[in-house]
Formats: sequence, structure tokens, C-alpha cells
Amino acid sequence: MAATMKKTVAAEDVNVTFEDQQKINKFARNTNRMTELKDEIEAKKKSLQNLEDASDDLMMFEDDSLLVPYQIGDVFISHTQEETQEMLDAAKTALQEEIKELEGRVSAIQEVLGDLKVQLYAKFGNNINLEADES
Repeated sequence: MAATMKKTVAAEDVNVTFEDQQKINKFARNTNRMTELKDEIEAKKKSLQNLEDASDDLMMFEDDSLLVPYQIGDVFISHTQEETQEMLDAAKTALQEEIKELEGRVSAIQEVLGDLKVQLYAKFGNNINLEADES
């Protein structure tokens, strides 16, 4: 029993070096950045869904001579149905590219976090909690 007590005490007395603190700080910054990127991805996916809905609704118009208002900044400009469809397609393509780029950045951050987890858990074991609370 004395042997197990010494192991427990030794495990709790791990010194945190400056480099360890830097790794912990880097982990926290990257975790926050990843959360922000995921929120941004969700917002862009909602915008993409709105554009797809608008495109679908535009296809239901039977009269090609109608001018369709399209918002550019704070102003609505009327275009033909075909021009509006082209603008919607261009906007959807741009959003899809932005989402793809953001997802790539999230993947890169996840790799960094995985490496940091391995290093920090190797040194601190159960004395450190790097898992995100999903509440």
C-alpha cells in the first residue's frame, strides 16, 4: 500500500514548465478558434440553404418576362429571371468554396490539437482534462 501511495503522490507532483504552459495555451487558443470556425461554417451553410431555396423558388416562375429583385449590399436591383439564376449560382459556388476552405482549416486545427493532446496527456496523464464539455 505504501508503494501505491508514493506513485499517486509522484504523479500529482508533475512540474509544469514554461513549454508545457505554452502548449496548454496553444491548445486553448486552437480550441477556441475551431469553435469559431465551426460556428462560421454553420452560418454559411444556412446562407447556402437560403440561396438554394431562392434558386428553387425562382425555377417555379412561369413568366420569363418578370424582373426579379436581387439584393446587392443594401440595395435591391431588378434582373431578368435568367440573370438572377446566374447570380444565385455564382453566390452558391462562392459559398461552397468558402465552406470547403473553412473545413480545411478546421481539419488542420484538429491535427494540431491531436498532437498537443498526445504530448500533454503523456506528461500529465489524468491530471489534465483536454476534452471539450458538450453541454
